[in-house]
Amino acid sequence: MKIIAVIPARYASTRFPAKLMQDLGGKTVILRTYEAAVSTNLFDDVFVVTDSDLIFDEIVSNGGKAIMSIKEHESGSDRIAEAIADLDVDIVVNVQGDEPFTEAGPLADVLSVFKNDADKKIDLASLMREITDEEEINNPNHVKVVVDQSQFALYFSRSVIPYPREKNVGVRYFQHIGIYAFRKQALLDFHSLPMKTLEASEKLEQLRYLEFGKRIKMVETTHVGIGIDTAEDLERARAMLKDI
Repeated sequence: MKIIAVIPARYASTRFPAKLMQDLGGKTVILRTYEAAVSTNLFDDVFVVTDSDLIFDEIVSNGGKAIMSIKEHESGSDRIAEAIADLDVDIVVNVQGDEPFTEAGPLADVLSVFKNDADKKIDLASLMREITDEEEINNPNHVKVVVDQSQFALYFSRSVIPYPREKNVGVRYFQHIGIYAFRKQALLDFHSLPMKTLEASEKLEQLRYLEFGKRIKMVETTHVGIGIDTAEDLERARAMLKDI
């Protein structure tokens, strides 16, 4: 299988404008993310796909590979689908542009599910981690997922799922960790399909895959991504970098 990583990188950000171009220990956030993805040695190629000349130039001028988006896009999947449409590739991994401490372990876990999937029953794979804290379970910013007995996703929601009407049945709650590995065709199909009501209501693009019958294999992990969504996150990242 030919496996690539694609890092969708928008310049604009509602919560933290231009966060990907912020300095993090002498390099920009996006450059550190790109270099971290390359250093995992899991991919045949790594690309940043962006709507920004600044980000494009930042990657290319430092010896990396970048693709300019042609159109405006609603989601990361749409942006990636456009970028990989003409590439010879089997599996595409979406690496978040604001996670400069990307590690090989969680990415390898996601990719592992495709190795024994000769019948191509898995359209995409992603990660989930168990959560037990009530605040986390009830936080709408923590997307929850429920799975079947084979660890295929049944539904994703910002609400508490399953609802704990009976509290003594041993239900486990899982937070979705937004690392994805896609078969190329699943991405292309997503790009051609319309947004339906579940996705529109929850503002979760993964629901489009479920609404149109795609199968999402979930892998349990203890990994917690370190994303940079705010100026405070950036300061914490800078402090972490000094300790590495």
